[in-house]
Amino acid sequence: MTDTLTVSVLGTGIMGSAMARNLLKAGHTVRVWNRTRAKAEPLAADGARIADTPAEAVRDADVVLTMLYDGGTVLEVMREAAPALRSGALWVQSTTVGLDSVEELAGLARDHALVFYDAPVLGTRQPAEAGQLTVLAAGPAEHRDAVAPVFDAVGARTVWTGEDGAAAGATRLKLVANSWVVAVTAAAGEVLALAGALGVDPQDFFGLIADGPLDMGYLRAKAALVLEDRLSPASFAVATAEKDARLIVEAGERHGVRLDVAAASAERFARAAAQGHADEDMAAAYFASFDDKPAG
Repeated sequence: MTDTLTVSVLGTGIMGSAMARNLLKAGHTVRVWNRTRAKAEPLAADGARIADTPAEAVRDADVVLTMLYDGGTVLEVMREAAPALRSGALWVQSTTVGLDSVEELAGLARDHALVFYDAPVLGTRQPAEAGQLTVLAAGPAEHRDAVAPVFDAVGARTVWTGEDGAAAGATRLKLVANSWVVAVTAAAGEVLALAGALGVDPQDFFGLIADGPLDMGYLRAKAALVLEDRLSPASFAVATAEKDARLIVEAGERHGVRLDVAAASAERFARAAAQGHADEDMAAAYFASFDDKPAG
């Protein structure tokens, strides 16, 4: 296998479309499929081939990259696609899924003689578009040179967590990282909501913590999206954040750990989605602090 690959990207949402474009920029042949074809069609202008079915997208591919909504969706799509892949093709599974799903997907890969890499990514819209994601990867060492051009095209850094993709080492690390993202985002929304309710200028709060141990760039970034009404287009949507928060809670329960903050955050995301913010940035969980639209 050469450094120039034929890569099939299944799922062209915020992340998948950005990853496909960076694969094209790196000189790879890219085929894409999305359940809603209209979301994939803009990639044709960048040189991607648009397929009507997952099986059509992956035929003769060296690598298939899945970036879909959840584990159930990946399983459904890959059950259709896998028979069209050649034996020994590489499967880079980058959707954030639960631990049980990784085991099930790895089993599907074994059934079709595919080389499976558990490879979720850390980052949102902007780093994805810039090819600056962090790839968290687990999979067989003997094929890492073959898959490296894909990781290099979409990310600035690859963190290897083990050689057995089925063990979900990469997904475990991703869920831990996302638990922090979820907690900080929920806390940012509550800080702004409480400041408004108490008549405190949020900038006084930011001035208070400036350059100290309580300060954080991510807190300021998420707060700015709310304060400046820049919640669309989303970097990481409310609906997706709810899904991930529930995966985090499930992973904790599976291992005997109660994660109250993640559970409460999932409910905040669900309330914000019900209020009409599902497709906005996850910072819109701010609105879950109110029964009605906040004044001002």
